[in-house]
Amino acid sequence: MLHQQLNRVERWIFDILALTLVLFYSYSAVWEPASTQFHRGVYIIITYVLVFLLYRSTTLWGRILDYVLIAASVVSIGYWILNFEAINYRAGVESNLDKAIAMVGVLIGIELARRVVGTVFVVIGAIMLLYGVYGEYAPELISHAGDTFPDLATSLFYKSDGVFGIMANVLATYILLFVIFGAFLEKSGAQRFFIDFPLAAVGHKIGGPGKVSVIASGLFGSISGSAIANTVSTGAFTIPMMKKAGFKPHVAGGIEPAASIGGMFMPPIMGAGGFIMAELTGLPYSQIMLVALFPAFMYFFSVYVMVHYEAKRHNIVGEKSEVNAMDILKKQWFYILPLVVISILMLMGYSPGYSAILGIVACLAVSWFRKETRIGPMEFIEASRAGAESSLKIGATVGVIGIIVGVLTYSGLVLTFADIVIELADGKLFLTILLIALASLVLGMGVPVTAAYLITAVVAVPALTHLGVNELAAHMIVYWLSQDSNITPPVCIAAFAGATIAKANMWKTAFTSFKFAKFLYLGPFLFGYVPGFSLNGSSTDIAVAFVLIVFGTWAYSWLLSGIWIDWFKKKDKTA
Repeated sequence: MLHQQLNRVERWIFDILALTLVLFYSYSAVWEPASTQFHRGVYIIITYVLVFLLYRSTTLWGRILDYVLIAASVVSIGYWILNFEAINYRAGVESNLDKAIAMVGVLIGIELARRVVGTVFVVIGAIMLLYGVYGEYAPELISHAGDTFPDLATSLFYKSDGVFGIMANVLATYILLFVIFGAFLEKSGAQRFFIDFPLAAVGHKIGGPGKVSVIASGLFGSISGSAIANTVSTGAFTIPMMKKAGFKPHVAGGIEPAASIGGMFMPPIMGAGGFIMAELTGLPYSQIMLVALFPAFMYFFSVYVMVHYEAKRHNIVGEKSEVNAMDILKKQWFYILPLVVISILMLMGYSPGYSAILGIVACLAVSWFRKETRIGPMEFIEASRAGAESSLKIGATVGVIGIIVGVLTYSGLVLTFADIVIELADGKLFLTILLIALASLVLGMGVPVTAAYLITAVVAVPALTHLGVNELAAHMIVYWLSQDSNITPPVCIAAFAGATIAKANMWKTAFTSFKFAKFLYLGPFLFGYVPGFSLNGSSTDIAVAFVLIVFGTWAYSWLLSGIWIDWFKKKDKTA
């Protein structure tokens, strides 16, 4: 953990800030559920300070610069918090100090993303800033009036669709609390249950270890919020188990990431994208959960069927567990309670933040059912620290995402892009979805998938709704496709993580993962062409659609597994 590399004082500062995140946002979720500029500002200040502490320079002058940047972050964001109303009143006639603070805030956001995510974000941010300033020199199709850098930075830093826009709002209101919830759930000992139970239930069947990977990834992935984290955590156990049972290394390494990305579609948490979707559509998160549930099951069903037939082709059977699945369920059923609490509360209409807090309380309660997993004061700090560190990967992108979305809106490129896609696809929904898949794949090579979803949704959803797709289904199309960079070559980090654990060839693993996750590309077409897939239509229409999709998914997975090829080969040999 990067935290261990800090000196004693810095570790104390980190732990205090992590506890502040947990306690302050727990209080806010219960007593002040509406996000304000103060909530967003505090979140971003703490995130910036933690990033500069963890992702620090190694030289003396570099460390001095780190603390200068920490001070500049606190000053610039603190200025935004304290002068929020005054700046809104003088919109259009901002002072020179307002503009100077804005420029500092925008540039710090880019540096922050560089440290955590890499140089790709710097390039994208720089290109968008240049486009925002010199838009009049761009090709006619995408040109706009442009502006000076101080005025553009002022617009990005102070307006609601910039640095403190949708991403900052959703992160501060929902996502942070669910990331912390995931850390507390893991600390309570639930992760072991998520592996032990499926291992006892299906581990001894055809392809048992592979099926354990699918089920465990669904259970753990729904709360981890990251396909890569899911791959690494459950894969550390399931991939060696699959190899031992007889799966080839690249197949074992490919199955785990293919199953892991399904956690991003699985309620109750769905990673971070579900909350952003709720913010963009204005729909209650409970409705998004209901719409996402059946497609998520179909995704896991598809991977499960392909694992079954892959194992059948090679006669791979797992070993019977010494413990009965029902015995595990009877002894450890309480680990399901935090997820049940969250699901029920959100379906009852409570806010996601409030539900997450009670979920954390449930984690604390269930941890005391077993002596070795009890969460005391030190364990509470450790879980808070782990949650805070996990949130930094996406929190560090707030500034650059604000720049990208802000410039897209400022320049009018959002509407222009929709027109371009519709024209290139010649009004055909099929080609429009393919173009969006390509755009999200390219974008996902350089930015986290949640960021890829938000940026792509801003420009692609209008094109889909123009072609008759309802808004929620359009967002689901973009959200599903935004996950493709995890398992689709050439840049597929989750698949490469699986290959590393499996000690397999990275490219063979990547293409195998791509094969097992093919429903990722079928799902968006179902959202676009089958209204019942997103619960749009009469009860009869939805029921018929569900039955046909279950059968179609089985047939689709059976065909992709290639087992029918072996059947024809055997028939030819017999003849």
